[in-house]
Amino acid sequence: MTRREDLGSWLEGTPGNPEPSGLGLPADGPGSLARVPRRIVALVVDWLASMAVSGLLFPAEGFSPGLYSAAPLMTTLVFGVSTAVLVGLLGSTLGHRLTGMRVVRVRDLPRPMDGGAAGQAGPAVVGPPGLLAGLVRTLLLCLVIPAVVWDGDGRGLHDTAAGTVLVRR
Repeated sequence: MTRREDLGSWLEGTPGNPEPSGLGLPADGPGSLARVPRRIVALVVDWLASMAVSGLLFPAEGFSPGLYSAAPLMTTLVFGVSTAVLVGLLGSTLGHRLTGMRVVRVRDLPRPMDGGAAGQAGPAVVGPPGLLAGLVRTLLLCLVIPAVVWDGDGRGLHDTAAGTVLVRR
């Protein structure tokens, strides 16, 4: 007989294991995997900033420069370029900073075999992922589907392909 707990368990992950598998991230607090609501707020902030910039630089025909006057393709282009450069060089976009997140390379996370215990917040200073990882991550983010499909570690496929993870500051 199926119990109600059995039906909902696949949504909640492995019982008693709140940390993402294999990454060694803490379950909560600094260095933990950034959760979906925080990611959505950051994405909205970044998209609105991109709309404002593209509306000022590339207003659509018949519109005066402003937030809602940009051509959608130009907004996507501004979003893609700004995200790739900011994530690659600084490790975060404007939205990431405002919501307390940063993008780090998976290889920069502490591993138990390297002297870091699983569940630690990670090194105090972690460098940005680099331009190539930022570009790969952003190209897949702009395709949308890889960003809304997660792997077993709780990362979007765009992060998995780029070898990055979005963590809380």
